[in-house]
Order: sequence, then structure tokens, then C-alpha cells
Amino acid sequence: MQAVPPGATIGILGGGQLGRMLALAAARLGYRCHIYAPEADPPAGAVAAQVTRADFTDRAALARFAASCAVVTYEFENIPVAPVAELAATVPVRPGIEALRITQDRLLEKRFCQQRGIATAPFRAVGSAAELDQAIAELGLPLVLKTRRMGYDGKGQAKIAKAEAAAAAFAALRSDELIAEGFIGFRRELSVVLARGADGRIVSWGPVQNIHRNHILWRTYAPARLDDRLRNDAERIAASLAEGLEYVGVLAVELFDCGDRLLVNEMAPRVHNSGHWTMDAAVTSQFEQHIRAICGLPLGSAERLCDAVMENLIGDEVKTWPALLAEPNAKLHLYGKAEARPGRKMGHVNRLYPLGQAPQL
Repeated sequence: MQAVPPGATIGILGGGQLGRMLALAAARLGYRCHIYAPEADPPAGAVAAQVTRADFTDRAALARFAASCAVVTYEFENIPVAPVAELAATVPVRPGIEALRITQDRLLEKRFCQQRGIATAPFRAVGSAAELDQAIAELGLPLVLKTRRMGYDGKGQAKIAKAEAAAAAFAALRSDELIAEGFIGFRRELSVVLARGADGRIVSWGPVQNIHRNHILWRTYAPARLDDRLRNDAERIAASLAEGLEYVGVLAVELFDCGDRLLVNEMAPRVHNSGHWTMDAAVTSQFEQHIRAICGLPLGSAERLCDAVMENLIGDEVKTWPALLAEPNAKLHLYGKAEARPGRKMGHVNRLYPLGQAPQL
């Protein structure tokens, strides 16, 4: 693959904070970014060379967007596949369409893991109330009923603890494309963020541990304190999934640590919240690495320079910015969002510690 030279324009589908941080990383390498997003004043637009505001199904707007770009990537996976596939006929799209198709559908994702010989929670496809009853009979209770697409930060899912609650849960999700997953009593949640280059080389930042509040990631501890067996298993699983997808770019794999084994929870075909710590604590951040990968550049080192704890700033927590700036070991990153709403990620702070000296969970 011929490298995309600095000075070229990178197209980014989506204008949120991930697109913003990708555009900032691209600028440091000499690239311009063109943001394509349906909303007005997207956070990424403030740091990009160009912005197109249009729906993801607007084929004429997408064609004009493609004509301006040397390569296109996406900052989130909830984008219709068909128009992106048309885009890929005229400009390289990385990661590829197959990665987008599989990772935006929880059922396809679980089946893909099965094909790779990678364990997940037991699951069943659910398209009707009768199929939900059958899933309960086969998986037992409790279980989690989820929409196959569009769910994030706890949205689009319901825990069912009693059979009599099943009908209400099915009706509340308002979809006939659902997946039922057996409930997993895990010890902790881990994730592995890695990059795979166009040449197949994989570079990983290693497993980290994630803590959630109200279904939203609150803190990430880097590194996760694991024995060598679990650490190696986590790395192997993530690499296998990236290879199976013939992936180019940064991929995140979320895992449940069940003590004696790891189960894949889900994948994200993009830079990921649990990789934000790399901006200040690694030789190469996940954002720079993604730009390197999609442009066909050599991947950078993922060596960890120090330990880190990343904390998301949700809603009004962003108002603590003066105190955060006063912390000697804190690096503050704000996303430029005008309104602090409950549950909205407004920024994050990376607290840095000497190697081996981060707080223990």
C-alpha cells in the first residue's frame, strides 16, 4: 500500500470528541482533516480544515466529501453500511467495511468471535416475544436483552431477572432485532486497545482495567494488574480478532475477567475511551497510531512511559476544570462542547504516576 503523504486530506465520518482528537493528531503529522457529520457545530469541526454537514445517507454529499479526501475513516460505528460501501468504491475507507458491518451488530460480533474460537457470554438471537421466552428457557435468568445495533453507554439494553418482566423489556426496546445474553458474574472489566497496520503488524498498549458508573466508563487504570497468563490471553484474543477482520487502524476489545478465563464483551472499530490515557502516558497515542495506520505509515511505539488513571468528566463534572489544572500530575483534555448535559462526556483527565506506582484498585 502506498503511503498517504503529509499535506493530504483525511476524511472523518463523525464529528464527536474522538474525531476531534483524531484531527488534532493528524495535524501534528501534517495532514488536513475534513469532518462529515449531520449535526451543527460538531466538536471536531473546531479543529478541522473543512466540515460537511449532511446526513450519512446523503449520497451526493458523500460523493463530494470523498472527492476531497485521500483516505476516509470513521470515529464511531453507528453509521449505515451501504453508503459507506459506496464511498469505499472511490476512496480507501479504513478500517474496512466488513469491520464496520460486524462490529455495529452485536449478534454478528458474537458469531464472529465464535468463528475465531473466542469465548463470549452465551447468547441467542431474539426477534419476537416467543423467541425471548425460548432464550430464557435456554440461557436461564438473569439475562441481558440488548438491541443488536445503536446501543452504547447502557442504552438499548435491559436486564431481565424474572420471567414475568420479559414482555415489558421486549416492548420497551421497540425492536425485533435483539440479542439475549446470559448474565456473567465477572471479577472486573478489561480492555485491550491495539493498532494493526496495512502490513499486518500489530502494536498493542496492553490490557487496562475499566470502572463504570451508571453504565458509562468512569475510570481506566493503565496497566491492569494481571498475571502473565491472563495478560497474554487478552493480547492474543484482541490480535486474533484484528487479524480475522483484516483490520487497519485502532481496534478496542472489551473483555470480562472471570477469574479462570476471559470472555469478549464487545469490540469497537475505532479509537476508544479506554485508550485516552495513551495521549499522555505512551510514546505514541492511540489517535496518532490510528492516523499512522490508515495512512500506511510505520506504526509508532506503544511503550508506556508511566502509569496512568484516566477519568471521564461527565456533565457538570467539567466545571471542576480549575482544580484539575492545579493538580501537578494531571493532564486535562476538554472537548469543546457547549452544553454540559447529564451523561454527556465533556472531557477527561489523565493522572500520571511513575511506573508501578499508580493507585491500586
